[in-house]
Amino acid sequence: MVTSLCTVRGCRLPLDREERRFTCANGHSFDIARSGYCNLLQPQDRRSAHPGDSKEAVNARRRFAERGFLEPIAEAIIAIIRGPGPEARGLRQGAALDAGCGDGWFTDALRRELGAETHAVDISVPAIDAAARKYADCSFVVANADRFLPYAGGSFALVTSITARMNPSEFARVLTEDGRLLIVLPAPDDLIELREAVLGEATLTDRVDRTIATFSNFTLERRQRVSHTARLDAQAIHDVMASSYRGLRTKQRERLAALADLDVTLSRDLLLFTCGPSPASRS
Repeated sequence: MVTSLCTVRGCRLPLDREERRFTCANGHSFDIARSGYCNLLQPQDRRSAHPGDSKEAVNARRRFAERGFLEPIAEAIIAIIRGPGPEARGLRQGAALDAGCGDGWFTDALRRELGAETHAVDISVPAIDAAARKYADCSFVVANADRFLPYAGGSFALVTSITARMNPSEFARVLTEDGRLLIVLPAPDDLIELREAVLGEATLTDRVDRTIATFSNFTLERRQRVSHTARLDAQAIHDVMASSYRGLRTKQRERLAALADLDVTLSRDLLLFTCGPSPASRS
């Protein structure tokens, strides 16, 4: 059973669940929302009144995912976690944490396919509320994963960050000694056709090497690029842009509105790590 921790500054005591709230021994209390999530975000841990994705962005991302466009990516994520051949393993002996879970679509895929007790955190209240309403078999909390993951050390056999924020020290703290970490990044050619048509640029930015360097306290076990082309209609184009880009300029909005069907590349880099540096890096 995963133990949640109090997020009040200077506390960090275990939280006990009562009927409709979590409490710690210092008397701090956190209500459980009707949809089932708990908001552990403290005022000092947010930079704005409404941090993270808006309700509109969350709804757009969910519509896009539920039309099946992300299924090949989800299948690749599950496959790399399970591992190849007879060594394949789920997470039936441990829990999983999805850090920066958004609307919870990938979170629920982890739960269904890996058979794991699954927890998730995001800074966006609309995202967590939508996730909790849809996926009642997962546990969702609002918190700032950039600063503190509100769970006891060694709680998880797997942590995932799927095109989300990354916190190497906190990921290491909440993982078990033999735990695994999956980082999923937008690949250089992700949405390249849309970026060229709407933004007027098609820059190929490879984030893999710098991410591996960021996680030098882990051992890279496998890396994989998964890519496919999907035929997107006007609604899908709007949804993927709304969930990926904020504050388009007037000219860019005009270009977006003029687009009809378009073949678009959806591409991700998958990096699977295990806890601890490799023997070579320690010598």
